[in-house]
Amino acid sequence: MAISLLVLLVPIALLLAFYRGFLGGEEPTTVDPAPAVEQARAANVFPVAEPSGLGSDWQTITARFQQTEQGASLRLGYLTPEGRGVQLVQSNVPVERLLPQELTDQSQPQGALDLEGRSWQRYTARGNERALVLLEPARTVIVVGDATENELRELADSVR
Repeated sequence: MAISLLVLLVPIALLLAFYRGFLGGEEPTTVDPAPAVEQARAANVFPVAEPSGLGSDWQTITARFQQTEQGASLRLGYLTPEGRGVQLVQSNVPVERLLPQELTDQSQPQGALDLEGRSWQRYTARGNERALVLLEPARTVIVVGDATENELRELADSVR
């Protein structure tokens, strides 16, 4: 009985080792954000900013531009250097609709944060997430995720 169990477990262990070792089974799938950013720029519904100056250890894992009756949104999802998830949302959806949708209905401002002369607001978000929000006349920029405060600041500061 032990031999038959061993005969079953050895191939499974070999397949798992091959998957992780040679096929990068633990690595996240990265995407090119350029098509979504270009689509947002072509729509010309709000000024689109692309993060610049982030290190190569920031990995883009999602990129999507969406237009609805309420407005348009560009979402770029990142995996931070520490392996945490953070999302950059740029939108012209009215802020009174956007914040409850992206954060929570109970989100509250937690104070201002000045980054490169721009006044961001700290907000509470879902679960262990936190958010930085920049309100501009033509768009709202949200950086939200379970990343550290420094990583949120780094991403927010890279948006120009």
